[in-house]
Amino acid sequence: MDDVRVAAVCGSLRDDSYTRLALERALGCADDLGAETDLIDLRDLDLPVFDPDREGVPAAEDMTERLRTADSVLLGSPVYHGSYTSALKNALDYSGFDEFENTTVGLLAVAGGAFPTGPLDHLRLVCRALNAWVIPHQAAVPQARTEFEDGRITDESLAERIDVLGRRAVEYANIEPDPRTVEALENKGAGD
Repeated sequence: MDDVRVAAVCGSLRDDSYTRLALERALGCADDLGAETDLIDLRDLDLPVFDPDREGVPAAEDMTERLRTADSVLLGSPVYHGSYTSALKNALDYSGFDEFENTTVGLLAVAGGAFPTGPLDHLRLVCRALNAWVIPHQAAVPQARTEFEDGRITDESLAERIDVLGRRAVEYANIEPDPRTVEALENKGAGD
């Protein structure tokens, strides 16, 4: 497993982000299996709002290079208005088939309230449109403020779900891709 590289994109810009803590835990499990890991923290990048006519955005070039070299990518986001954050959407807009096609992708969503179904479903649709292979297992952290103490997850079953996501990112990193989805075939930019 030492030749596997797992990147995680943190869609939260908060300093004290539960999403970041959960992704760090998942990456820790991938690291324990011998994978090289990379946390792409969007709050550390200077990504202007995506404009397809703008070229040469250094932060975007760095991020997309890091994504292209990953065998698996974890996407993590808090819930904003029933979906994922604009920061993560912006990062995904800078990305495309070069970064995601035939790449294993794991999903993680964090909510202050109930189970975060919306962001997980929305991210799954985006990944399918980019012809990524989405890990069937996903991690969700509802009621996040009650699940963390001193930067650690207090609920063991929740911690195990996040650990499994990190393990699956390594185990399925080189899975044979499925045939292209209809969404990918109809999407501008899809390769042959």
